[in-house]
Amino acid sequence: MDFDPSPKAQEYIERLTEFMDSHVYPAEPVYETQRDELTAAGQPHQVPPIVEDLKREARARGLWNLFLPDSQDPAHGLSVTDYASLAEITGRSPQLAPEAINCAAPDTGNMELLHLFGTDEQKKQWLEPLLDGEIRSCFGMTEPDVASSDARNISTSVVRDGDDYVINGRKWWTSGAADPRCKVMILMGKTDPDGPTYAQQSMILVPMDSPGLEVVRDLSVFGYHDQHGHCEIRLTDVRVPVTNRLGEENSAFALAQKRLGPGRIHHCMRAIGMAERALDAMCRRAVSRVAFGKELARQGVVQQWIAESRMAIEQARLLTLKTAWLIDKKGFQAARTEVAAIKVVVPQMATAVLDKAIQLHGGGGVSGDFPLARAYAGLRTLRLADGPDEVHIMSVARTELAPYLGK
Repeated sequence: MDFDPSPKAQEYIERLTEFMDSHVYPAEPVYETQRDELTAAGQPHQVPPIVEDLKREARARGLWNLFLPDSQDPAHGLSVTDYASLAEITGRSPQLAPEAINCAAPDTGNMELLHLFGTDEQKKQWLEPLLDGEIRSCFGMTEPDVASSDARNISTSVVRDGDDYVINGRKWWTSGAADPRCKVMILMGKTDPDGPTYAQQSMILVPMDSPGLEVVRDLSVFGYHDQHGHCEIRLTDVRVPVTNRLGEENSAFALAQKRLGPGRIHHCMRAIGMAERALDAMCRRAVSRVAFGKELARQGVVQQWIAESRMAIEQARLLTLKTAWLIDKKGFQAARTEVAAIKVVVPQMATAVLDKAIQLHGGGGVSGDFPLARAYAGLRTLRLADGPDEVHIMSVARTELAPYLGK
């Protein structure tokens, strides 16, 4: 296995690193100030102007839509393994960097779905403005009334009525739906509740301004509210044309796997970037503070935290890169077990590193004076988002036990 970036990817790594140093990191305090001002003005989900400034600068530098695999964008020519290193770099500034280069979730997965399965009309209406960074999108899967860890439970009703679908149901944790730029939701709902277990649901493109679609509330994460929001949505007799269906009817499970597989590589590498920045903060804190007559960096327990963090990051990165390499070489199906494994290993590793960094910063670590508490809150959700740890552990166990059970 060769995880070295291609020459083209190495060039992007250098350009992206320079962009982060010259523009993204300096923009972080500006972003926080602008968010505070917008919130005070009663516009908590309005995009701070600095974000659009960064997008313009990134696009001018050719740092745009880098997540698209080479099969979809030969101009970039980046493999999944190549993009993994770039995703890690953006994870060091998760509030700004992914969106600055138009590589933010949930838009990346939605754009991949539209590219792979959208009609020409759907691509023109939704994919093109998403690729241009003019609009944003959301993905409506999880529901408050059922255990959504088993996606078969999803109960939102999608009933055909002539040339329309009529949609009724509730969704929540619909990330991005509070952003005023969010114009479309890709919704999973049941079009054939009596059909075969994995052929009951379809994906439907639902404009956010559809009559009957109500954004009920923005859910907080450990008390934090994202600018983009994580929303509960109620759909009451929402009517959309049948032509808004994405892919074949009752094919949502197959489409969802296409969306979630590569996206988990992105999530995991960004989480590794967050862990790296937390370890850097830990080291800087350790050499700047004195307790009991010597720097924290000379305390045995602190040295253990730092060493354990470095070892855990390296192990998680290697497994994630192996998974990306398998997807490149053999396709997503061949890497399904590894994808499930990294979805467990990486968020657990990253939250453990963040926890040590918070502890080393003392009271400051849990305050808003450092970015650690917010980063921890975001990372902890990854143990639930795109399926909880337990579902992925079960998947790995089934694969491991199959030869012994004769299945």
